[in-house]
Amino acid sequence: MYPSAPPVPLSILDLAPIPLGSSATDALRNTRELAQLADSCGYTRYWLAEHHNMTGVASAATAVVIGHVAAATTRIRVGAGGIMLPNHAPLVIAEQFGTLESLFPGRIDLGLGRAPGTDQITAHALRRNLMDSDNSFPQDVLELRSYFQPPRPGQAVMAVPGVGLDVPIWLLGSSLYSAELAAHFGLPFGFASHFAPRMLMEAVELYRNRFQPSEALAAPYVIVAANAIAADTDEQAQHLLRSLRLRFAAMARGLRGPLPPPDAFNEREWSTAELAFADQSLACTAVGSPASVRDTLARLVERTSANELILAGQIFDHQARLDSYAQIAKAWGLRASLTRYPQ
Repeated sequence: MYPSAPPVPLSILDLAPIPLGSSATDALRNTRELAQLADSCGYTRYWLAEHHNMTGVASAATAVVIGHVAAATTRIRVGAGGIMLPNHAPLVIAEQFGTLESLFPGRIDLGLGRAPGTDQITAHALRRNLMDSDNSFPQDVLELRSYFQPPRPGQAVMAVPGVGLDVPIWLLGSSLYSAELAAHFGLPFGFASHFAPRMLMEAVELYRNRFQPSEALAAPYVIVAANAIAADTDEQAQHLLRSLRLRFAAMARGLRGPLPPPDAFNEREWSTAELAFADQSLACTAVGSPASVRDTLARLVERTSANELILAGQIFDHQARLDSYAQIAKAWGLRASLTRYPQ
């Protein structure tokens, strides 16, 4: 028996995966179709992540893809989960997201991270000095926020579009640093437990304990990321998960590439340490029948007191991916609704 109303909102985090044998064009078309399904099913947000120099990810130009998705949908909030701020001048991001907010009023979110979203060589190719990114990140966040505020007398630099638009900003991360900074600034916080779950509980507790109310947010708001894959049976869903498990095992070996098909995974080809890395990275994963996924996600909400869950679901077969998110929405009891910003 499915619930009549969802315990908390559900959202989607999309890396625009490029399956093996496919292209970026295919991946971006798939993203558009998944966003349209999410829009109709009642998911709250559809976020895209910034990554660079990865042949398996098509969302490097994140703001462009956000515009592509927002234009193809009508209700759902669309945003970045996130923009890696050390890669960019804050003014440029303010202009990009000010433009998006001007095109799609009331539907744009801006999640910020402090990692480069790539390797160090590529980070330098992005022409940003990352040596003191930890020290400059808080100041960059403040500068970026200032560009969305009403203009001040004599203000020399303004984001146009952007000034006065009050685009909602989130801080995202997988560490205590990001949690503490989000608490200090009084901003909503998203934890990347879909790939780095180890410090989830510590980070959420620290954020809530140290939260300082701000003009943006009166009380703490936590969004927890998890992998979620649903299919008609537990066995079918476990088979679909093999693609993601293989991707993480390859990362432990320093390999990156397109999303592999599930049948490409052979445990005997990987060391115990590589398999352990994959399983530890995927510890925050709900996989199985729709009822099994619902129950696992409900336990995650109970454990973390999350205000919202955001689901990543990299599946090789696009139709299976669409079906997975549709089944999860039904099992969770989603209804089409619009949430602008946590209050």
